[in-house]
Amino acid sequence: MTFDQIALFVLFGTVFALLVWGRIRFDLIAFGALILGAFLGLVPSEEIFSGFGHSAVMIIALVLIVSRGLMNSGAVELIAGVVISASRGLSRHIGLMAIVGASLSAIINNVAALALLMPLDMEAAKKAERSPGLSLMPLSFATILGGMITLIGTPPNIVIAQYRSDAFGAPFSMFDFAPVGLVVAVTGIAFVALFGWRLLPRHFRDKPKQESFAESLYAAELKVGEISEEKPLTVGDLYPVADEKDVAIIGLIRNGRRVRGFARREAIKSGDYLFVEGDPKAIEAFMGAAKLEFAGSEQHKGGLNNDALSLIEAIAPDNARIIGRSSFDMRLLYGHSVTLLGISRQGRRVQKRVRHEEIRPGDVLLLLGTPERLESACAWLGVLPLEGRKTGVMQRNKAWLAIAGFAVAIAAAVAGLAYLPVALAACVIFYAAAGLISGSEVYQSVEWKVIVLLGSLIPLGQAFEEAGNAQLIADGILALTSTAPAWVTLAILMVVTMTLSDFLNNVATCLIAAPISVQIANSLQVNSDPFLMAVAVASSCAFLTPIGHKNNTIIMGPGGYRFGDYWRMGLPLEILVLAVSIPAILLFWPL
Repeated sequence: MTFDQIALFVLFGTVFALLVWGRIRFDLIAFGALILGAFLGLVPSEEIFSGFGHSAVMIIALVLIVSRGLMNSGAVELIAGVVISASRGLSRHIGLMAIVGASLSAIINNVAALALLMPLDMEAAKKAERSPGLSLMPLSFATILGGMITLIGTPPNIVIAQYRSDAFGAPFSMFDFAPVGLVVAVTGIAFVALFGWRLLPRHFRDKPKQESFAESLYAAELKVGEISEEKPLTVGDLYPVADEKDVAIIGLIRNGRRVRGFARREAIKSGDYLFVEGDPKAIEAFMGAAKLEFAGSEQHKGGLNNDALSLIEAIAPDNARIIGRSSFDMRLLYGHSVTLLGISRQGRRVQKRVRHEEIRPGDVLLLLGTPERLESACAWLGVLPLEGRKTGVMQRNKAWLAIAGFAVAIAAAVAGLAYLPVALAACVIFYAAAGLISGSEVYQSVEWKVIVLLGSLIPLGQAFEEAGNAQLIADGILALTSTAPAWVTLAILMVVTMTLSDFLNNVATCLIAAPISVQIANSLQVNSDPFLMAVAVASSCAFLTPIGHKNNTIIMGPGGYRFGDYWRMGLPLEILVLAVSIPAILLFWPL
């Protein structure tokens, strides 16, 4: 072997060891390896930062931003809301959640799909009085499986498509992954729904203990919009929706005065306010389900250029400017375009209207506005925002607008009218102009660590291939399978790739395995596409550990999983994926 080959093997071996060790951030490892490779002369100086301008990097970033816009619009909630019911059996619940999760993962990033569905799944577990650990792992696996169906569903598909473009002049298209991906996803979903969850440790089947703490409960006012005179609605008619969203309706406000009692039989009129109590997420969800507005909503409407709204929780210390005064006295809404939506007072119920209630030391305020105005208002009021207590406010009236914009972008890319990154970028601009994502959210949506990882490893991967290292590994695999048919070599490549992906980032695994797969196909003198498709599937199938895929890491804490719990369901699932994907690849992508 040459010096460059030895140095690259050592460099990648060190990178893999550090990634498995997990004590250093993976983006810093990759970027450090890139710079070291440049110092050693392994990467030409003009190509050191070429990976950051690669189309795969832009596609991944743009998909994440579009995913945020779809979530902000409530478009995803429209689809997801139908699956929440505590009365369904566990297998049926897991099956429905898995189908929705996989479907969403095919059109938005699978991490974003899990982030949206996980709270809904945990809420269903709470209502059914069962452990969320029984359903969160099947949901995570389903979102990973669903990402395999389309080009934009998961980063490995994007990497493989762009590698094919670099190697052969034409990428895989949006739905080239669908035939194999659908076979794998349908089979995997059937397994996790019917059998997989039964393989988890028995302690997950015990009834969960009641938590010793609870979210702060806020008293809030929600405004009633237009009411049809033909179908009068009473306060009591909203009780089922309130129960479903864990919100208590504690009164009705009309013409600035509280109606006596709970006003259950009182007919609701346009302009009334419902006095409700609940935690911030529950209040926001109830507001959307009951088609209510928040007090002062007209102040937050700024046409196409308005920023996305957020709810934050902030505590009022005894030296805060607002102590002893109300938000109405402070002209908070008209002076700062921030609404005091609710007040939490150490378990005691607020008696007056929220905007007219004098704030006391220790009160926790639920404030609504754009991120920039909230920051300014908190500083002016002298209140302290609580870390990690931020809730996004969905713009449900723009759900179909968001869906239409995304559909047009994808249709233009599929029809060949626009290059995919350009179509996605146009969708991002449209979402920003429509106020579905704010300027700050454009940057917050991007997983910059993944971008740095990918941008750093692309030049190293090219150097790895050009130095002949990929050919050396391919020759080793071929030597082991010299007398076996080509499909056996394909299977071994998938097993090796799948094993690496369980312990390494799936993008890193894909970047290394892609050139090896092409070298193997060239040596066997067969079509390279089935080998590239095999790498795409295997890179995404990280089911044995919580570190192989970000979705598995996300559910570890909320689900109460240990490191060794994943292989119980993950190992048979990976074997099943191998069993169904290899025939499917050979059928749809013949050698």
